[in-house]
Amino acid sequence: MKVLITGGAGYIGSTTATALELAGHTPVVLDSLVTGPRSFVAGRAFYEGDIADRALVDRVFAEHPDIAVTVHMAARIVVPESVAHPYLYYRDNVAKSLELFDVLAGLGRPRVVFSSSASVYGPAEEFVVTESSVLAPGSPYARTKLVMELALEDLAHAGALQAVALRYFNPIGSDPELRSGVHVREPSHVLGQLVRAALGQQGAFRITGVDLPTRDGTGVRDYVHVWDLARAHVAAVEQFDDVVSGGTSGFVPLNVGTGTGVTVRELIAAFERVFGRSVPVEEAPARPGDAIGAYARVDRIRELTGWKSELGLEDGIASALAWAERRPAVLGYA
Repeated sequence: MKVLITGGAGYIGSTTATALELAGHTPVVLDSLVTGPRSFVAGRAFYEGDIADRALVDRVFAEHPDIAVTVHMAARIVVPESVAHPYLYYRDNVAKSLELFDVLAGLGRPRVVFSSSASVYGPAEEFVVTESSVLAPGSPYARTKLVMELALEDLAHAGALQAVALRYFNPIGSDPELRSGVHVREPSHVLGQLVRAALGQQGAFRITGVDLPTRDGTGVRDYVHVWDLARAHVAAVEQFDDVVSGGTSGFVPLNVGTGTGVTVRELIAAFERVFGRSVPVEEAPARPGDAIGAYARVDRIRELTGWKSELGLEDGIASALAWAERRPAVLGYA
């Protein structure tokens, strides 16, 4: 089938496009290229532009009338930036998404797989969350994700759309064949910062938050390999109707993680095992908007789609390091 991917030139979007192709589907990419590199859409049907450009979205569907599902990934995603510039996040993640959804509803294209986030959850006992856990996002970025989930649920109740919201935990690694990976020059996420410190591209890796109420004082995360995350999108696309019918309102949220919690210190130890030597580390207070973290219960996505993670933490670290070596040849910069 054909699948529209908004944000399909990004890290997760491009990897998902590859996974869809390998599963026999045809991705159609809509991306503004504000952050995603043009090289990640090479050889694919591609439209450069904004998701809120109604005429452009109309043209995409006019030229590809057999698009069956829209995977909506286009969004701003940096938590500290969202704290400093919340307007940009509500404009791009909320207002523009609503324009896209209204066009999809008007075109009679109701199926949406939405890129949500585990950051919508509040603090959880024992740091484990299910889809019914308390929702209490702690940053403007996370709140925009929850707002869009609520909007999709309301649109589903009204019969305008149907949606599967994939609540990502913490993506790591790269495409296994190193066709794509993290593309921003200075990634803000933990593993990207570790790679930069290990390769001497920055002075040290900074642990932000060392007195948190966890087993070693550092944040807990569920690190899911980006290839497994891409496969979860394939599963959601292929089984969309069955998944939605398993809910009660035409809106179904699903955790996408490994089911294992890893602290930042444990991640550093695993990284050093894979890398083969130590990495310079410094400690700092938690940043505004940072969450203590949690890990996923993934029973629901397994029951509804059969998906489960297959790649481990060290697989993700190894592929991130391999991509760092490959990246200059693909993108022209380290």
